[in-house]
Amino acid sequence: MGSEWREGRLGDFIELHRGYDLPQQDRRPGSIPLVSSSGISDHHAVAMIDGPGVVTGRYGTIGQVFYIDEPFWPLNTTLYVSDFKGNDPRFSSYLLRTVNFLAFSDKAAVPGVNRNHVHEAIIRWPAKVAEQKRIAGILGALDDKIELNRRMSQTLESMARAHFKSWFVDFDPVRAKVEGLGTALPSLIADLFPDSFEDSGIGPIPVGWRAGTVGDEFHVVMGQSPPGSTYNLDGTGAPFYQGRADFGERFPSRRVYCTEPTRHASAGDTLVCVRAPVGDTNQASEDCAIGRGLAAVRHRSDAVSYTYLAMRNLRDAFAAYEAGGTVFGAIGKDQFRDLPVLAPTEEAVVAFEQVAGSLDGRLANAQAQMSSLIAVRDGLLPVLLASRRMAPSPGTERVDP
Repeated sequence: MGSEWREGRLGDFIELHRGYDLPQQDRRPGSIPLVSSSGISDHHAVAMIDGPGVVTGRYGTIGQVFYIDEPFWPLNTTLYVSDFKGNDPRFSSYLLRTVNFLAFSDKAAVPGVNRNHVHEAIIRWPAKVAEQKRIAGILGALDDKIELNRRMSQTLESMARAHFKSWFVDFDPVRAKVEGLGTALPSLIADLFPDSFEDSGIGPIPVGWRAGTVGDEFHVVMGQSPPGSTYNLDGTGAPFYQGRADFGERFPSRRVYCTEPTRHASAGDTLVCVRAPVGDTNQASEDCAIGRGLAAVRHRSDAVSYTYLAMRNLRDAFAAYEAGGTVFGAIGKDQFRDLPVLAPTEEAVVAFEQVAGSLDGRLANAQAQMSSLIAVRDGLLPVLLASRRMAPSPGTERVDP
């Protein structure tokens, strides 16, 4: 027999409270998560709320819900659960994901959610906490696996970035040779690095390498947006990405399709935002179309992983186009192509690709598994939260957990 479910206001189930301001100058190094409307955005030395907790966006990103299982500080762009009223915290986080927060958003220039308004949302929930925990346990097991894959992806990317920095930023193998030390690399790879430096327009670089430009070293396709009437959500045409809003952790999420694409990117191309925020990167997981907010980039050697990390390494150069005094930052085609970059020998790039490509292959597998798990979780969520038997009078009959 299914457990009894109640129907009532969200405010009958939990109480939301506005987060707390913490200016940048008041933050101190620590391990306490600072939770913004888009999730954990920084850390601090002091917690404002004991965990576990649940946070959602009040301004900025509205509708995302975050479960925090440790002490934390909810920032003032958020609402957090200040009183679970005896209900299970993790179940509460899943139930909140079913609430349409945008329906309670005002119409101001910067839309926001008023907690008093969202408290009026009508919801259904299991009366018994044991049933709440059972549902949360099923969904939580999926979320735990998703988080494991996310951390694995971050670790693999950090490893690839560390290799890139060692070879092409710090020049560790070259410096080791200059000092008469071993490179700790296989001899075939170590032989690709010279044993001295020379001056260049971008500072000292290994002898035999060059100071080049993005246009010299990479193929660049600037996006162009087709007419809006060619977009659809039913899968007709090519997957289409416009800008940062379409990006995921490494690979973009499919937003719309386009029946008349004008500019294309190939699977493996690095997608770079050329409009605010300039320089943000993702990698195309399949052939796709790109709009005016993006450029598709690939090294002339066809090295995919090298391209992605080289574009990430240009973030300081891209940042200059965010501070030009315009309303929206942007970088043009010629400006993009003229950005200075290091030009290693092609042999060194290919050798790096063998190392980083292996890491990125594992990352892609972890991301694909994570996407599948998210789809399963999101499919189960409405099924598990569908009420099966309603209590006769919401909020009036006490049902012991």
